[in-house]
Amino acid sequence: MYRYDDYDQRLVDERVDQFRDQTERYLRGDLGDAEFLPLRLQNGLYVQRLAPMLRIAVPYGLLDARQVRKLAHITRHYDKGYAHISTRQNVQINWPRIEDVPDILAELASVQMHAIQTSGNCIRNTTTDPLAGVADDELEDPRPWCEIIRQWSTLHPEFAFLPRKFKIAVCGSREDRAAIHSHDIGLEIVPGPDGENGFRVLVGGGLGRTPVIGSEIRPYLERRHLLSYLEAILRVYNLHGRRDNKYKARIKILVKAMGVDAFTAAVEKEWESLRDGPTTLPDAEIDRIAAFFSGPAYASVDAAGEAAVLEAHCASEPIFANWVRRNSHAHQVPGYRAVTVSLKATGNPPGDVSAAQLDRLADLCEAYSFGQLRTTHQQNIVLADVRQSDLLPLWRGLQAVGLACPNAGYLTDMICCPGGDFCSLANAKSIPVAEAIQARFEDLDYLYDLGPLELNISGCMNACGHHHIGHIGILGVDKKGEEFFQVSLGGNQGKEASLGAILGPSFRREDMPDVIETLLRVYLDHRLEEETFLQTLRRIGMQPFKERVYDNANAR
Repeated sequence: MYRYDDYDQRLVDERVDQFRDQTERYLRGDLGDAEFLPLRLQNGLYVQRLAPMLRIAVPYGLLDARQVRKLAHITRHYDKGYAHISTRQNVQINWPRIEDVPDILAELASVQMHAIQTSGNCIRNTTTDPLAGVADDELEDPRPWCEIIRQWSTLHPEFAFLPRKFKIAVCGSREDRAAIHSHDIGLEIVPGPDGENGFRVLVGGGLGRTPVIGSEIRPYLERRHLLSYLEAILRVYNLHGRRDNKYKARIKILVKAMGVDAFTAAVEKEWESLRDGPTTLPDAEIDRIAAFFSGPAYASVDAAGEAAVLEAHCASEPIFANWVRRNSHAHQVPGYRAVTVSLKATGNPPGDVSAAQLDRLADLCEAYSFGQLRTTHQQNIVLADVRQSDLLPLWRGLQAVGLACPNAGYLTDMICCPGGDFCSLANAKSIPVAEAIQARFEDLDYLYDLGPLELNISGCMNACGHHHIGHIGILGVDKKGEEFFQVSLGGNQGKEASLGAILGPSFRREDMPDVIETLLRVYLDHRLEEETFLQTLRRIGMQPFKERVYDNANAR
């Protein structure tokens, strides 16, 4: 992983000192709320429904054991003993005191962490595939490019006050596990005509009030031009993006208003003045950053022997065997597997992880995964480099702290925003809906029979729960002061990206488990052999689902 040099550390330390002074002036009354607002947002500090919330940056989701232990310490001493993994691979704590935030930032800085640009109208955390660098379908590790983008965008003076927040994702594999089509800029690593990898560039994707699938504006961009081309896109957006209406300020609205062809032409024209300029990436700099991600010191293992040990462990421990099948993934290196640690056990708010669990994860990643782990935009944890013969002791260690739920990729492995329990923007509470669905569908055999299925829940139109791209999406809405929930079907975050279509009128919270169960029964009644929920929906259409759900609703 990338390690700070003296310049990086000095920048972060000075930022802490700066915010400490700003906070002290605010608490003395020398700064009003309106003056303090942009200052705290630039350091990831929100004021939520019940308390402040601090969002901590986790660049492209990568953490080492020392940083995980520091997060456990912070949640234990400055919060209520747990943290939340966000859909931008960041970490949120929901109960810090404003006067403690400078101390928290100082603690983070001591382990090369910060909260810079986790809020505000700037370039946010660049996200990527949680299996980056180990996935067996990978063309190239996207993490060095995420780090290059991070260094370029951090405190970039030209893009500190954009019309609206700005999100970038990078995918380097055949399967899109980074949801690049729903980002302001999505970058897909692709082979070029001369054999050198470059980037397919998508622009104008996004969820929220106006969900849009991104449009391709360049099928191939040479790698040395990455930053200058990004800068051209940002300049066009900064110049022409709307600032009079925050609901129409995202780049997706600008692309739609201008049209893709006109927007592309404007970017290409702007790029002509930047191309081959100071932001052109030399091969030596690309190689320098890539060297930080060269991979750990894998053991020279007997792959057949490792597989035999794993097979024997699975034969003796059927519950373990099930977890291996559901929560581990193929690896580039023979004899190793990547592991998803699900944070979606029944009764656990999706994405929440306790201080004790964080400490245990730090121990386990040191013992079994070269001292590193990753956060995911599905609000889980990944241990990317586990020897097959170590999977059994890892599983036992996870079991001891309630982290061995074998549901990765299935219905109860849902994305869910904090909702009205915490967020001042939410129309409805999303966590109780998630917990009710978890409780209804505890039967793992039933989940596995359903096959891979993505259910995403948002408490408001901001779509922090990515409901638009869930196979089943749930959106909290307000009806005259009462909480209702709208259902959409057919969303997909992969390379065949799609937005869900609204099923029909919304439902009461207490009806949601019945609604989901009815939808699943329709799927099971109509599916062909080996057909997924999404494939069945696309084949038979919405009408059978709609008829059954509303017939049942009317009968209740």
